Amino acid sequence: MLSRLAKRCLESQRGLFHGQLRWKSQDVGVIGVPFSKGQSEAGVQMGPKALRDAGIISKLNEIGCNVHDYGDLIIPTISDDPPYLNVSHPQTIAGTIKLLSDAVTKCRQDKRVALTIGGDHSLSAGSIHGHAQAEPNMCLIWVDAHADINTPLTSKTGHFHGMPLSFLVHELKDYIPYIPGFEWLHSCINARSIAYIGLRDLDPGELHIVREYGISCFTMHEVDRLGINQVLERSMEVVNPYKDRPIHLSFDIDSLDPRIAGATGTPVPGGLSIREGIYIAEELAKTGMLTAVDVVEVNPHLGSDHDKHLTLYSAVNIIQACFGKRREGNVPRDYSLPKPDKVLHKQH
Repeated sequence: MLSRLAKRCLESQRGLFHGQLRWKSQDVGVIGVPFSKGQSEAGVQMGPKALRDAGIISKLNEIGCNVHDYGDLIIPTISDDPPYLNVSHPQTIAGTIKLLSDAVTKCRQDKRVALTIGGDHSLSAGSIHGHAQAEPNMCLIWVDAHADINTPLTSKTGHFHGMPLSFLVHELKDYIPYIPGFEWLHSCINARSIAYIGLRDLDPGELHIVREYGISCFTMHEVDRLGINQVLERSMEVVNPYKDRPIHLSFDIDSLDPRIAGATGTPVPGGLSIREGIYIAEELAKTGMLTAVDVVEVNPHLGSDHDKHLTLYSAVNIIQACFGKRREGNVPRDYSLPKPDKVLHKQH
């Protein structure tokens, strides 16, 4: 029995280390998007600064990444930007996500993994679009409490952070109305190249879209029933069965339970644990195909000091896991066991 257990442990470790060896790049480009116009809660524009103040750059360097910080985007200031067809701040949003699309494309052309830190989830329309310009065969893992795939005509709020995916999905082109400023934003991904994890608050229009177009969707019910390992495996079997497609991970911090990520604008009880969030990031990193990551909706102006601390702690640890940090520890690539000048006992 002991030898069988030991064998299983060795096999598990062998698989884990194989995943680390497959990691193709430690070159990371960080793009900050201090943006809040896609929703109504003030403070989320301070997310990039809060993550930098929490040491995300140095923490990535510590685990062997070569980090290039592209800085924060300069958000367009448009004083007269009234709603258009149920989209609030349309010109500001269109201009911002265009800047981000170009920035992510350049980051990938520079052979760096694009890490976009927000900011509200509107920005993912730009980051995914930019990623697709550089790597058209990319697939998307969307970890969130919400589907964010309302069209302007199904949205109840007019907040663009609940719509970004609808503008990107090929199958929804006929359902996106003309909005001035968005002419450049073309669809770039098939519905069946998307997998949702952690959903627990969908609007009727979103649920219809998910079912009608066969988008892979694992709600918290499936996470509870199957476990996060099966959920992630099944997601990858749908969107990336051979692990040969570039992966875009869009991670909304409200996918986590509010008890560990309360500093966010639209918290929904019953979310992922920090262990489940880190597991997703670790496993995707092990594929060697994770080439773009968004971490969004950290709002350091919301919640108690305890909420803010835990939310930043969670976000930082998930980001580190995306870029190679392992919970059992990391061994530097050039590490060798030190030898003493004089040994206690010589080998015979």
